[in-house]
Amino acid sequence: MNEQPKTESHDPDYPEKLLEFMRGGWRDDAVPVPERPSAVHHARRRAALSAAFPGETLVVPTGHERVRANDSNFPFRPGSDFAWLTGDYDPGSVLVLHPGGDAVLYTRTRAPRDSDEFFRSREGELWLGRRQTLGEKATELGVPTARLSDLSPALAGLPPGRTRVLRGFDPLVDAAVRPYDTEAAGTRDAELARTIAELKLVKDEWEIAQLRGAIEATVRGFEDVARVLPADRGVSERLVEGVFNLRARHDGNGVGYSSIVGAGAHGTILHWIRNHGTTVPGELLLMDMGVEGPHLYTADVTRTVPVSGTFTPLQRQVYDIVYASQQAGIDSIKPGVGFKDVHRACMRVLAEGLHALGVLPVSVDEAMDKESTLYRRWSLHGFGHMLGTDVHDCAKARKEKYREGELDEGYVLTVEPGLYFQPEDDLVPAELRGIGIRIEDDVLVTPEGAVVLSTGLPRRADEVEAWLAAQREAGPRLP
Repeated sequence: MNEQPKTESHDPDYPEKLLEFMRGGWRDDAVPVPERPSAVHHARRRAALSAAFPGETLVVPTGHERVRANDSNFPFRPGSDFAWLTGDYDPGSVLVLHPGGDAVLYTRTRAPRDSDEFFRSREGELWLGRRQTLGEKATELGVPTARLSDLSPALAGLPPGRTRVLRGFDPLVDAAVRPYDTEAAGTRDAELARTIAELKLVKDEWEIAQLRGAIEATVRGFEDVARVLPADRGVSERLVEGVFNLRARHDGNGVGYSSIVGAGAHGTILHWIRNHGTTVPGELLLMDMGVEGPHLYTADVTRTVPVSGTFTPLQRQVYDIVYASQQAGIDSIKPGVGFKDVHRACMRVLAEGLHALGVLPVSVDEAMDKESTLYRRWSLHGFGHMLGTDVHDCAKARKEKYREGELDEGYVLTVEPGLYFQPEDDLVPAELRGIGIRIEDDVLVTPEGAVVLSTGLPRRADEVEAWLAAQREAGPRLP
């Protein structure tokens, strides 16, 4: 019997003759599918995760599409941990890792060509495109597959107390695997999320290649923006956002996060994403943007440029402080260095710069004291964060492995100090108010120290001016 298709109240009726006509006469060609080069890396990650929980079953769902409005959805973005373990980017799938590392990927498969779902449902292939067979997906990803409809009985048979779930992604999975001890289960499931985050700290060679690709696309996106940014008149922040989004969509999966495009005083707002302002010649433009690559690894880069093409003396003075802070942080990075040590290296330079500007009300040493940190009035955030399949990757790792831990070879992180003088700040001279500057680059930790992956964009003030002039002279380009 055909399943009832998913339709809407405004969909047209289908006469029985049309239904019968639509159910036949379709050729179903086989599609050759090779194994992805990344499959071996996903298998290695699954093995490492399973080994961390011997004798236990691990359930990792990707989540579902979310409604944007009525019958339209947001573009689906797979769960980062699920994608890291499988390479599967389809909604609704669930990975079950059995003791010993045997994995099964429960996923939605194709509907028969003689079913109404094929042509009538909003989830059918004539609406959304061809889905893979279970065999095709198993071959491509290198993991056994099963029908998603078989998941419920499989979850029902899992042993209580020996199963962990990555919760918060699929309410049906959360409800199906009920803990025998609610309090203990919360801790056990949190340990699963934490372990995945800590395994993700060290990037393998394939992951680093993905990050390099996303960063290179991001560089092209910044170039695209510079080529259409007028020096003599204002344009909307949303024009800048849209030009970059075009590059992100063309060269990758899209943007890795909501682009921050802060013209003038908007650059002092740390997470300004409304982007409804206008650039002004003579003021600065802060752009914090990153392309998410096809395999979900994202860049995260910030540049602050003078709209007119040249920094004013005061703008350059502040910019040089931020640049020196960033360089101090980059220079300090190597395996074994504490995350907090990099933070202190950056912040010390910022505090010294604020003192030189005459705005710091205490000495640099007093400002740097952990019981004071008064410099943070003008720099609220830390020096950076881990980067990977999330812009703030590995966020659920323990403090002792992350913020209070040491860097290791293969870590990829941002270095992004900034100074922000709010327009209404009466503790700074009027000429500083409304100036916001951040410089952010993506850095790989190697045995020799830091390798800046985003060197395609200049950082020094004079180099930024020369780069902006060169891009404007080159003129707009198609992707």
